[in-house]
Amino acid sequence: MDGARPGNVIRRQPHSTRRSPLEAAVALALLIIAYWAFSATRSPSNVSRANSGGGCNFPAIFNFGDSNSDTGGKSAAFHRIPYPNGVTFFGKPSGRYSDGKVILDFVGGSTIEPLNTRIFQGGYSPISLDIQLWQFEQFKARTLELHEEGSSYAKTGLPRPEDFGKALYTIDIVQNDLHSALESMTEEQMLELLPSLTTRLAGAVDKLYQQGARAFWIHNTGPIGCLPFSVITYPPEPNNVDGNGCVASHNEIAQALNRLLKDQVSKLRLRLPDAKLNFIDLYSVRYSLISEAKKHGFADPLGCCCGRYGDRHFDCWKKAVVNGTEISLTPCRDPLKVISWDGVHYSHAANEWAAERIINGSLSDIHVPLLESCPNPASP
Repeated sequence: MDGARPGNVIRRQPHSTRRSPLEAAVALALLIIAYWAFSATRSPSNVSRANSGGGCNFPAIFNFGDSNSDTGGKSAAFHRIPYPNGVTFFGKPSGRYSDGKVILDFVGGSTIEPLNTRIFQGGYSPISLDIQLWQFEQFKARTLELHEEGSSYAKTGLPRPEDFGKALYTIDIVQNDLHSALESMTEEQMLELLPSLTTRLAGAVDKLYQQGARAFWIHNTGPIGCLPFSVITYPPEPNNVDGNGCVASHNEIAQALNRLLKDQVSKLRLRLPDAKLNFIDLYSVRYSLISEAKKHGFADPLGCCCGRYGDRHFDCWKKAVVNGTEISLTPCRDPLKVISWDGVHYSHAANEWAAERIINGSLSDIHVPLLESCPNPASP
């Protein structure tokens, strides 16, 4: 859940307020869903601020994603994401896998595949895209029911019925699928997996459209071969390294997926002509930053602020044992100079740099900025 603005979806009710069983169920579902399966806000700060000059006024943003866009979901559902996460911007853990904000914060941990043995054993979030969709459908149905009953709680603490059709729906989810596959498949097998991933994602857009969604921002995946985790875990051979020192074959897999995903978006536009579908080239902006890190004030593009000790990668909030000695991994002195926060997720500074270029539409395949991505007024 993003920032604490007066119009936020969740509001704490006085202890003396008694709710009906349905209200209590929706309140519980909202606490789980909004923090766990998707992020939802009313009047996102950047959208509202920029909207003073005209353009869209999205009443809410619903995000379906993994830990790169999670603003507190996994933390609320399972366990608090510990220090040093959040150290740069919030000064304390904030439910984000970063030292500060993720891209969604500037615009206003899951997989596409359902949970299976491969994904479970890899330690990835069990909240797949299918589950996120199901929970959203339940949340919307219960919210509308409460409004029909005239619930005061619905009026003050839940989205309005019309908000669902006017909201922005963002989808930023696939990196975990690729990481999970890398741990258990050959690269040839991974390439065979990609069509099913993009088909599932397109199916999710269809389902959201049936629920009234009309404005979509769909992010492709970034250069996974440039993540410090990949470079450490899968040291590239001389014939498999690109000009930036990244694992070339891993980036080729990401690009192959992105081509398939773009084709799916093109097909969606034909099926859903009244929807506004923006396909955002996150790969290009991430790779550009890595390629020109020093030009933009960043240090080693393949380094990370925490989580690395020599040639090994660890969770940066855990103690590690190296050669029989327990060590505590501390974050770097200046997280604003790094692109990767923990070897897997991007830093606050890198997310801000990318978000600035996403919002203006320069990464959209139809070159439409955020504030011109409104759904058709005539759409439900």
